[in-house]
Amino acid sequence: MFVFANFISATATVLDSLLRIYFWIVMIRTLLSWVSPDPYNPIVQFLYRVTEPIFAPIRRRIGYGMGLDFSPVIVILGILFLQQFLVRSLLQVSVRLR
Repeated sequence: MFVFANFISATATVLDSLLRIYFWIVMIRTLLSWVSPDPYNPIVQFLYRVTEPIFAPIRRRIGYGMGLDFSPVIVILGILFLQQFLVRSLLQVSVRLR
C-alpha cells in the first residue's frame, strides 16, 4: 500500500509545482498587460498561448467589469484554491495510506 501512497504524494507534489509555475505565468502575463509588449516577441507569444485558453472562457462568462479584465484574478484564486484544497487533500490521503 505504501507504493500507492508514494504515488499519490508524488502526484500532489508535481501538481503543486505545476500550479506554482502557472501562477507565475499568469502574474507575468498580467504585469505585461500594463505595458505594451512587442506582440512578435516569442516570450510574449508563449505567455499568450499558455494563458489565453483559460482566460477566454472566463472573460466570456463575466465580461469586463468597468473596463477591467478580472479573468487573471479569478484564475489566480482558482490556482490558490487547488493548492489549498486538492494538493493538501492528496497529501493527507497519502499520509493515511502509509
